[in-house]
Amino acid sequence: MPELVAPTVSLHAAWLDARDDWGPGVHEDGFGLRPSDEVDSPDGFAAWVARLTASGQPGDADRPRCTFRWIVEDGRVLGGIALRHQPSDLGQIGYGIRPSARRRGLATWALGRMLDEARALGTDRLLIVCVADNTPSARTIERNGGVLDGVVASRLGPVRRYQVVLRPPIDSATDNP
Repeated sequence: MPELVAPTVSLHAAWLDARDDWGPGVHEDGFGLRPSDEVDSPDGFAAWVARLTASGQPGDADRPRCTFRWIVEDGRVLGGIALRHQPSDLGQIGYGIRPSARRRGLATWALGRMLDEARALGTDRLLIVCVADNTPSARTIERNGGVLDGVVASRLGPVRRYQVVLRPPIDSATDNP
């Protein structure tokens, strides 16, 4: 059974394995990886994990907050997902699933869990975007309540913009049918 976990240095080898599954380049959506991050060495990986962890903590107004989670199953890193606490032109949630773990519903599951985290933070509406021709990602967003707001130009090319309205979870113990 997969779980969402906070980034941790204990998954260094598993994270490197996931990165190798993607292939060369800095394109693993949901991991907050920057071209300047050095993640191969234990010290570089620890510095990167520390940056990710710090980004979820309250800070100054110049540093946007972001909560990162890794999708982990049986000690394997299967993907990553990030919740930006403020709207941006690229949306508030980004995610990616390593190629060998796709087509299992992991992105839909992880997005649902991250929407729960957003709800717990008091967020009532989110913007989520995906590249216009990324049909699997569009379906993932729609399965989690995303309503298409339009297709717009971005630095990634055309993207679909989705609005997700978060409602409080229904307490089944007190809910009367």
